[in-house]
Amino acid sequence: MLKKNRLALMTSLLPLTAFADAPSIAVDIAPLHSIVSQVTAGVTEPNLIIPAEASPHYYSLKPSQARSLANSDVVFWMGEELTPWLEKSMDNVAESAKKVEILELDETITYAFREGATFEGHDHGDHDEHGHDDHDDHGHDKHDDHGHDDHDDHGHDNHDDHGHDKHDDHGHDKHDDHGHDDHGHDEHEGHHHAHDGVDPHAWLDPVNAKNWVTVIKDTLSKMDAENADKYEANAEKAIAGLDELIANAQAQISELGEPKFVVFHDAYQYFEKRFNVPATGSITLGDAEAPSPARIKEIKDKVTELNVTCVFAEPQFDSGLVSNVFEGSVVTTIGIMDPLGSAIEEGPGHYNALIEGMVKSLSECK
Repeated sequence: MLKKNRLALMTSLLPLTAFADAPSIAVDIAPLHSIVSQVTAGVTEPNLIIPAEASPHYYSLKPSQARSLANSDVVFWMGEELTPWLEKSMDNVAESAKKVEILELDETITYAFREGATFEGHDHGDHDEHGHDDHDDHGHDKHDDHGHDDHDDHGHDNHDDHGHDKHDDHGHDKHDDHGHDDHGHDEHEGHHHAHDGVDPHAWLDPVNAKNWVTVIKDTLSKMDAENADKYEANAEKAIAGLDELIANAQAQISELGEPKFVVFHDAYQYFEKRFNVPATGSITLGDAEAPSPARIKEIKDKVTELNVTCVFAEPQFDSGLVSNVFEGSVVTTIGIMDPLGSAIEEGPGHYNALIEGMVKSLSECK
């Protein structure tokens, strides 16, 4: 009886022991956190730094989030284009952590920000086959100086002709100028997120998500060889699920014809190009910027010209602005499209539900 009790006690402690030995992981935004969670399932749970209902461009860390960074062994974050304040916070409170900057990976497909309120001049034809194998037009230079040498063996061709040089020229000032204290606890007064250079919303292309699964798996396997087999199995399952997600989304979108729609801010081109479903334009340039009268006029004229009947607001921002802009226009449907999934539970299922939700929103565009 005593032996049985000891065995039961040892068995009950096994998951705790494995959890304690696994790396402590921090992730900046909910969609990326979901992808990481799929890889770490059954091993450990990563900590989410920025809740999905908040804007990642302008966020002040809470003490608990600063502690998560401070205790982390590895941080997966999109990059300074999305969270220009986070790098300094990590340098101050998570100096020893390994930092994987997703937008700097050779594996990441990126696009430059679009210009103007309307997008009809932008070419959506390059990606009809949705393969993105060569990435010759994606603008990636080699990022050997960013510390991503670990991923040179992932089987990706050189991107020497891709054109995105070091991100220092992307319009982001040195982070010392952002007025952030050690933990990012400022009010972000006077800070305006730059809208030139790389568009950081790269998670809205599920092919990127597939590429990141492999990077995440390889990174964690090197740090935690004991659980490498679990990371490998989880990665295979995650990639299969993403393949199914892409196929289902493409099939559903193909049945919609050519929906004409306007989005709240220009955050969706990765989704648009992956599934060849271009938006007509965006109301605002950024998620915290009021549109100028000239921009409003430009987009209202285009809406009338093209008979656009659908516009998407975002739950984090005042839908009244959308209603006011299109009052008296041909727009008949005001829906919701959310690039971060603020209403979706965080965790492994978040990412796939986010993409499915965007497809559902499009299907309701009449």
